[in-house]
Amino acid sequence: MTFDNQKLDQLAETLESWEANKLRKLLDKLPEREDDFITTSSVPVNRVYTPLDVADLDYQRDLSLPGEYPYTRGVHATGYRGRLWTMRMFAGFGTAEETNARYKYLLEQGNMGLSVAFDLATLMGYDTDAPAALGEFGKCGVAVSSLKDMEILFDGIPLGEVSTSMTINSPAAILWAFYIAAAEKQGVPMEKLRGTLQNDILKEYIAQKEYIFPPEPSMRLVIDTIEFGTRHLPLWNTVSVSGYHIREAGSTAVQELAFTLADGLEYVRWSLDRGLDIDEFAPRISFFFNVHNDFFEEIAKLRAARRIWAREMRETFGAKDPRSWLMRFHCQTAGVSLTAQQPENNLIRVAIQALAAVLGGTQSLHTNSMDEALALPSEHAVTLALRTQQIIAGETGAANTVDPLGGSYFVEALTDQTEAAVYEYFRHIDEYGGVLPAIEAGYLQQEIADASYRFQREVDTRKRTIVGVNEYVDADVPAIPILAMDPQGYDRQVARLNQLRLERDNAKVEQALNALRAACQGTENTMPYLIEAAKAYATLGEMMNVMRDVFGVYVEKAQI
Repeated sequence: MTFDNQKLDQLAETLESWEANKLRKLLDKLPEREDDFITTSSVPVNRVYTPLDVADLDYQRDLSLPGEYPYTRGVHATGYRGRLWTMRMFAGFGTAEETNARYKYLLEQGNMGLSVAFDLATLMGYDTDAPAALGEFGKCGVAVSSLKDMEILFDGIPLGEVSTSMTINSPAAILWAFYIAAAEKQGVPMEKLRGTLQNDILKEYIAQKEYIFPPEPSMRLVIDTIEFGTRHLPLWNTVSVSGYHIREAGSTAVQELAFTLADGLEYVRWSLDRGLDIDEFAPRISFFFNVHNDFFEEIAKLRAARRIWAREMRETFGAKDPRSWLMRFHCQTAGVSLTAQQPENNLIRVAIQALAAVLGGTQSLHTNSMDEALALPSEHAVTLALRTQQIIAGETGAANTVDPLGGSYFVEALTDQTEAAVYEYFRHIDEYGGVLPAIEAGYLQQEIADASYRFQREVDTRKRTIVGVNEYVDADVPAIPILAMDPQGYDRQVARLNQLRLERDNAKVEQALNALRAACQGTENTMPYLIEAAKAYATLGEMMNVMRDVFGVYVEKAQI
């Protein structure tokens, strides 16, 4: 894609003549719309893109072929011609029994992998019956307070055959221990398990705020899981570095990518400090990105992500194994883009976002349901969301060739622009001394807050159109069926917890918790102790309380 300088000079003259003559005459008769032509992230978009906008692009250096470094065009040489992306629907609500039924339904409908949503009590490390958890049971995910719940959650689902993703962060190591123990009960050894643990604690301090412990012990727990997975679960992705929640908090596409990659590089540094070899653990680091409404910006973001990660792994950290250079990622359509007004419009938004994820080369995809601005998705809505992916895969032709938009002047220019902006953020983060100091200073949080405010102002002033919200408003409220959970679910869950505490070997539980406490106070990897405590049927809250006692609880500093 290298262009001859003489031909570029000729093109520049042609473009200048076109603008002065044909374009000017047309604009005099038919002016352009008064809109600001910008991306969702407020990046200006040119009227037209030509080879002049990618004049510095070197094909071999910056693009190359699919499956070849720096992987801008994809990590697999055949793209989706060999294997489609994993259709992995995110699901969880109420009791483990209810969610187990939804998983079996999704698998029957063609879902390829399971993705567990946990309720807020679980995410914050509380048992369902803890006073702090009152009112939160099952509302944003499934309640899992012990190994017993995990066993029920995957009852009848062979864990040696299915890939499972778990969206959990501060208590990630404990929920993973529950899963490993549940698999052992099924007769599946841990080395056969496939899946992903979100386990990205840094983005909690930056965006989602579901942290519990201070940053340093939290990072220790993440590295414990990376080390344990490297040694014992070779098929498991032990951390999924998540930009999704950064974007949901209001960041731009560039901020999402820059902060996510900075977090990923920080996990690499901590793992190296633990004594791990980069080619041991880097191939099992995965990523999770948000895909928003701006079709081309999102495609460019995903292409730039692969290129930056490959270069950092090979050139900065010296990884020798090509698998360490590969960025593998899951995408989810943008929850923040869904509207309660005219919810059927969300079907169209999700379809466009999902197509962008596919054209950007995702390995795995979740499509949001049209009713999620109102409640957890109904069975009807989640089926339509899955069918959206199946139509893209089977009917659009998008999976027939690798990187279909590669070589587009617009997409390549936007990819380069995104990459340059990411490195500018890296420079600012380095000026703070790294990710943790930048978080403590509130730099990353303030950047997101400023971007979120700017976007909302653009919506409020109608500089930006949101169909059904600030334009094309309809007073009629359509009847959307809402998911109804079992009203007796909470009582059953609490009764199960009480029965568990009575029937288990409590002396064994106490012994396991004491061993866990000693491990936390020392420097040993905590995972073996968490697994033993899980197998003894210690509850989530009991294990988390041990860690709270040892590590303390983090309180974010107010930024002035």
